[in-house]
Amino acid sequence: MTYFNGFSLQGEEALFHAWLIKGEHTVAGFSYGAQKALEYALHTDTRIERLILLSPAFFQTQKASFIRAQLRYFDTGRDAYVSQFLKNVAYPSNTILDEHLCIGSREELEALLSYVWDAEKLQQVQARGTVVEVFLGGKDKIIDVDAAYAFFSKCTVTYFIKDAGHLLRS
Repeated sequence: MTYFNGFSLQGEEALFHAWLIKGEHTVAGFSYGAQKALEYALHTDTRIERLILLSPAFFQTQKASFIRAQLRYFDTGRDAYVSQFLKNVAYPSNTILDEHLCIGSREELEALLSYVWDAEKLQQVQARGTVVEVFLGGKDKIIDVDAAYAFFSKCTVTYFIKDAGHLLRS
């Protein structure tokens, strides 16, 4: 399995064992890693049977002022920003992410916040025979889960876990 990490994280795929189908032809990513997983699937010549997008970072419905504010907070205090960010990622669970911490860069945060999901890209991947599955948590404090669900449910197999947050845990 090829796996892409979330922003400021490494090795967190162990937290998602219930949703991951490990296999040589599976690509998966969590949050920011979901964006990278789609781009990888779109541009590789490697056979991919399943693309698993776990809580894909979905900010395209946010105003530009939201993105500027997030970047300003990051620039003002990177460690404090990442600490609060990871608390919101873990909500509503009590999961501690310290062992997975790998502070991301401003460039990665900007890429995460400005990425635009494109249904046509998803369709291109599916046209190659790849099953695309999206998992969303109903209590996600990171993204606008309703907007994400409205987008992904039209073009992918989408699972909505009502009482879960961004980590897909309650």
